[in-house]
Amino acid sequence: MKFGVVFPQTEIGTNPDDIAAFAIAAEEIGYNHILTYDHVLGADTTNRPDWSGVYTSDDMFHEPFVLFSYLAAICKRVEFVTGILILPQRQTALVAKQAACLDIFSQGRLRLGVGIGWNAVEYEALGENFRNRGRRSAEQIEVLRRLWAEPTITYEGQWHKITEAGLNPLPEKRIIPIWLGGVAPQVIDRVARLGDGWFPFYNPEIETQIQQMQAQAQAYDRDPNAIGIECVLRANQSTKDAIDRIKHCRDIGVTHISVVTMSQGCVSVRDQIDSISRYMNEIIQAT
Repeated sequence: MKFGVVFPQTEIGTNPDDIAAFAIAAEEIGYNHILTYDHVLGADTTNRPDWSGVYTSDDMFHEPFVLFSYLAAICKRVEFVTGILILPQRQTALVAKQAACLDIFSQGRLRLGVGIGWNAVEYEALGENFRNRGRRSAEQIEVLRRLWAEPTITYEGQWHKITEAGLNPLPEKRIIPIWLGGVAPQVIDRVARLGDGWFPFYNPEIETQIQQMQAQAQAYDRDPNAIGIECVLRANQSTKDAIDRIKHCRDIGVTHISVVTMSQGCVSVRDQIDSISRYMNEIIQAT
């Protein structure tokens, strides 16, 4: 099992030195990867009294490709993970270009987690269709993989048309792992059919959901054990509860865990670093 940290998007602020300090500490403490959440825009709720979204315009989010390009020049070992990038609200060829360049700058340390998101406000502002985002994302994944693998492609699908064009530069290995996020039945099916890995939410049904995904992967003639699984766990659990949860994750086939420190009372970057350090020393090493 591999362990990473969730970059504290909403709490870390804008000081580049603080951002670098958190990433350097995560690497030095021994974490395998840094995972970041993604939002381009937040909704102003002043005139949205029924707003039920998790985040608003008051919540800060650094752009993942820019953030990880900065950190790729600072950190030499950790993997960079989007968990998840909201793919259908972006142009596919542009994502392919950005990911390919980041993969090169990080020397192959990018894992691209993608999902469809929940915020229609972002889709409206970015000029993309919120209603067909799930079905469209499957075609996007196909286009991404072809653009990374071939010098030029010709492609015509339901939502994409590319005529004798390609990226330059290409990822060194001509492939970037694509992981999918979410636990809806249609997402589980896409993971089984298309995903290199999966970000399910840790929830009471997770063992059943993993079994469903693995059974569907076999039905698609894929090796379910080749599909990675990553869960996010909170840093502020008691030592016993945290160890028990990690052991449960391991028992049901989870391959990666990221520990999140946001919304847990940290008031400084030093607090964030102390929290992930304690989790490594008192919890991970005890498992």
